[in-house]
Amino acid sequence: MKALRSHVVGGPETLTLDEVESPVPGPGQVRVAVKACSINYPDVLIIRDMYQFKPPRPFAPGGEASGVVDAVGEGVTDWKVGDRVIASTGNGGLSEEIVVDAARLWPLPEGVSFEVGASIMMTYGTNMHGLLDRGKLKAGETLLVLGAAGGVGLSAVELGKAYGAKVVAAVSSEEKAEAARDAGADDVVIYPTAPFDKDQSKALAEAFKAACGPNGADVIYDIVGGDYSEPALRSIAWEGRFCVVGFPAGIAKMPLNLTLLKSCDVCGVFWGAWVAREPKANAVHIATLFDLLKTGKINPKVSATFPLARGGEAIQLLADRKAIGKVVVTME
Repeated sequence: MKALRSHVVGGPETLTLDEVESPVPGPGQVRVAVKACSINYPDVLIIRDMYQFKPPRPFAPGGEASGVVDAVGEGVTDWKVGDRVIASTGNGGLSEEIVVDAARLWPLPEGVSFEVGASIMMTYGTNMHGLLDRGKLKAGETLLVLGAAGGVGLSAVELGKAYGAKVVAAVSSEEKAEAARDAGADDVVIYPTAPFDKDQSKALAEAFKAACGPNGADVIYDIVGGDYSEPALRSIAWEGRFCVVGFPAGIAKMPLNLTLLKSCDVCGVFWGAWVAREPKANAVHIATLFDLLKTGKINPKVSATFPLARGGEAIQLLADRKAIGKVVVTME
């Protein structure tokens, strides 16, 4: 089988398409013939040794995939050959076959494509935990999403609307603004490219305040970081919740006096670590996601697909912050 693997620390250009032996499932494991693997920002980081987890090399990136079960290990009773599944892999998804613990599989709903199936878990799963468990989002509140056109951002917009919030999407271009509006955003702020001087930072804070309204944003969902975080924090509501989700623009330096003045909370969103600690609570969220998908309240946007041999280009799209919605690598 073929796998797109990282042998040395570096960017997407360092990945090589290798011919490797098919993996054999052990006890409690399932082998999946991968049909699609979506690309997420952790894939940009993991090949540069900048992610929280550093698998031994060589390894294939790709944290979530969909496909068909083609072999089961000893003791596996919940899955059989031919089942269509979604797999949370951590890494390894950019391979034609992958072995996964049976507990990390979910059934791919009938009628859902492999491309869409590979685009649900990491983004929507992160946001179910981030918005509901960490952000405590309630119907009628205002949600400000930074980086609202990427995979995590667009799904946050959709889920915010599904749970009854007013959603303000912050993006970097009119093309991304249109994608956010299509996903249900009530208002959009198009921000300039950082770095910002003091006046530019203040102007962006005023733009956020104008869009969020006089009471400010009850929940700020910061997927971007860098110079964008402080202006957003200045627009937060009294007792608002500022969720730190990611920082492709850099790790923000925040004036903590603002948290006192607004009596607000700053909280981290680390979905992967939470899932390891709270698998039953995560399973409830995933079941809810499938219901939302079935009823059309969420609809993952797959904006680009690439064959496995060009998987590095897919990762580069996210590294350049040019992706809208989900980018997926297919094995066909």
